[in-house]
Amino acid sequence: MVELAIVAVLAFLLGSVPFGLLIVRAWGLGDLRQIGSGNIGATNVLRTGSKTAALLTLILDVGKGAFAVLLARWYLGETAAQLAGVGAFLGHCYPIWLRFKGGKGVATFLGTVLALSWPVGLAVCATWLISAFATRISSLSALIAAALAPLYALWWAGWPLAVGVAAMAALIFLRHRGNIARLRVGTEPRIGRK
Repeated sequence: MVELAIVAVLAFLLGSVPFGLLIVRAWGLGDLRQIGSGNIGATNVLRTGSKTAALLTLILDVGKGAFAVLLARWYLGETAAQLAGVGAFLGHCYPIWLRFKGGKGVATFLGTVLALSWPVGLAVCATWLISAFATRISSLSALIAAALAPLYALWWAGWPLAVGVAAMAALIFLRHRGNIARLRVGTEPRIGRK
């Protein structure tokens, strides 16, 4: 139990690293919290005009979820891996370094799910890509992918993973309240539109 508690805390701290904010600041692009939606994720980094910074943010945010899972699995097994994934995801959403005001968790969720079960992760990626191509709305694509992720997890990995994935997906919906409101009235921005 002590080891699992340590895993959870370390994963949370790793997830709390605001890569988007750090990259934008390091590249002299301003304060990410004052740009676009104010979110610290890759979609908002893209609004700075730097595709490279956005891509790097996406890779690092995906990576911190995956890294936490793989490291915990290597040391302590599958229970620790799932706990680490959830910890990193929560850290991204509620980073201690930013007074618990973080991102919406989609990229870190993706990294976590990919590392926990690659078939589930690939299915989530494919769902996001197909939805994004069809709708040109990043948030809607993320919501569709998150909604289907627990079903994919149940199909390929069973109940234990499906429950954890469902909990993270529910938080993604909660973090997208503003986006959902804009989707309802048709004002949510589309991919590639400034």
